Amino acid sequence: MLRSSSNAKVAGQGLTDLGRMVKPVRRWWMAVALPAWVFSGFLVAQLLVSGLLWLLEILHIPLSAINENVLATAVAALIYLVTLGLVIGLPWLKKHRISLQDLGLHRFPSWTDIWMAPAGLIIYLVISAGLIYLATLLLPWFDVGQAQNTGFGQLNQRYEYILAFFTLVVIAPVAEEVLFRGYLFGKLKKFIPIWIAILITSLLFGFVHGTWNVAIDTFSLSVVLCLLRLSTGSLWAPILLHMTKNGIAFYILFINPTILHTLGG
Repeated sequence: MLRSSSNAKVAGQGLTDLGRMVKPVRRWWMAVALPAWVFSGFLVAQLLVSGLLWLLEILHIPLSAINENVLATAVAALIYLVTLGLVIGLPWLKKHRISLQDLGLHRFPSWTDIWMAPAGLIIYLVISAGLIYLATLLLPWFDVGQAQNTGFGQLNQRYEYILAFFTLVVIAPVAEEVLFRGYLFGKLKKFIPIWIAILITSLLFGFVHGTWNVAIDTFSLSVVLCLLRLSTGSLWAPILLHMTKNGIAFYILFINPTILHTLGG
């Protein structure tokens, strides 16, 4: 009888411990620390790359002789690389390691990822249009047509189009998804409620894109990207959606800019 009672206590303690393991640990300070860490990494990366360019000028290395769009591609790729190295690499060196599973890159893309990306595109467009419409009603100073700085000037040669496409439609979506939906959202949702993690991730994502109209649009995009990450358990659907969205923007901005006047009446 004593043995049965003892076994019951052990089993009960095991269930209690299991419940503690399953229940997420709320660490609200992470809601500030993680976004600050990601933003700081992004800011420091830009400062480091700017410092490198300044040093090259001091050493009289003729950067002006390099095609501005080639230089823009190199600078963008370097900034993303340094940002990922700082934000993800430094904690990894300190044994705060994040796995491919945590980033959502633990498997290859599936058919589900592929068909959910265009479905997410439709949802994002609806949300973005609704929020921008509200902004035009509630914010008198809001300029829906404010131009976004892509980092690229006039494209003339074929290789310039290829470089701009590769930077904006491949490098940027992959790097930003790993950084925001992979690292930031992947860690935030472990410590705070999921809907707050989505909100914080999306607010920061919109903020780093600058102008108000682009910020609202990218905020809407990020909400859908986070939901895709949750529903698929992977980063591939968000990457595909992000690439699709940037591909459409690339076409409108650089291939057929007259479509803006057509849509605007």
